[in-house]
Amino acid sequence: MQQVAALRTPPRFFFTAALALLAVFLCLAGNAARADQYADVNALLRQGRADEALAKADAYIAGKPRDPQMRFLRGVILTEQGKPADATSAFVALTQEFPELPEPYNNLAALYAAQSQFGKARDALETAIKLNPSYATAHENLGDVYVRLAAQSYGRAQQLEKSNTTVAPKLALLREVFLPKPAAKPSSSARGAPSNSADTNTPAGTLPTR
Repeated sequence: MQQVAALRTPPRFFFTAALALLAVFLCLAGNAARADQYADVNALLRQGRADEALAKADAYIAGKPRDPQMRFLRGVILTEQGKPADATSAFVALTQEFPELPEPYNNLAALYAAQSQFGKARDALETAIKLNPSYATAHENLGDVYVRLAAQSYGRAQQLEKSNTTVAPKLALLREVFLPKPAAKPSSSARGAPSNSADTNTPAGTLPTR
């Protein structure tokens, strides 16, 4: 399943007219500096320097704990580091504090799916799509989750009624077309590198700063 590396949808904030004008001025003043910070963290992550990226993100968040963009990047870094529990906590917190943003739900779904929690993944993706009906990545991921759920249901049906001849062809078709085949075992002399199932190389969007 595809994760995304940055927020595309700005959170909705409500201001009086005077406060809105002040907010716009402050955003313009700090926009370049914040953009540089996001770019620096992204660059470190893409260079494989996840520990440095996390340290820089944490230092930034310490001063701006309500910045959803950097907190989202932090969740992406934790995913890249192979810390699914910490990444899940990071994205759950974003869905609670910024429930209008679809991207955290998408990445949360990818984490759930990696743990075969397809029901939770489906619910998260349906929320993401409800928030942004044009969110193509979430639509594709939801299709992948439905395939997995179908395979689970067909497999269960086959276990419960072994004489059912209609299930096996459906399950075989799903496995052939959609589900990945098991990787060949490396020889004892080969060094196999683990692969990361989360795709965080989706082109990153930008979040207007507050």
